[in-house]
Amino acid sequence: MRIENDINSEKTSSFSEFKNAVVLTGGIGTGKSTVASFLKMYGYKIIDADEISKKVFENKKEQIKKIFSTDDRKKLRKIVFNDRKKLEILEGLILPEVRKEIFRLAKKYEKDGVTYFVDLPLYFEKQNYPQFKKVLVVYAPKRLQIKRVTLRDRVGENEVLSILNNQTDIEIKKEKADYVIDNSKDLKHLQKEIENFIKMI
Repeated sequence: MRIENDINSEKTSSFSEFKNAVVLTGGIGTGKSTVASFLKMYGYKIIDADEISKKVFENKKEQIKKIFSTDDRKKLRKIVFNDRKKLEILEGLILPEVRKEIFRLAKKYEKDGVTYFVDLPLYFEKQNYPQFKKVLVVYAPKRLQIKRVTLRDRVGENEVLSILNNQTDIEIKKEKADYVIDNSKDLKHLQKEIENFIKMI
């Protein structure tokens, strides 16, 4: 009950409360983490949902193991991405705590009065953050996403596709974005894209 009240309070917060925030999102293999690293180099603060999620996961390991008979992240990924109900159960354990911490940090960074970024891989999929209105999408075409992830994670194409099938198509994300950074070429091109974006904002 307390968690539900916290969530309702967050949803009814004023949009202007987070006017300096820009959501950083994309899809698996688009290079979002690389863009986040560049933005940190340029002095921007980043709220990293994945890092927060890892900490929450560690705190809830015992509970997760009781439900899924494992707390190994790789094994869990295979389990939940092939079973939507199990995915929802896992997210129900993790996401409310992640959301609370993101809002806590956002309120803190708003006081600085400068742009900061909220790294939310599933911003479009979960729609849990209506308070953040400006969205930056890191883009790479789907074929390149598949190629990058199979090489990076040493997994088969079918496993990558099972993850992508649980995400909003990158072309749709691109259309919905306020800003787009193209990461379909080399690192030099990406750095130029980031520099142009920074000048724009």
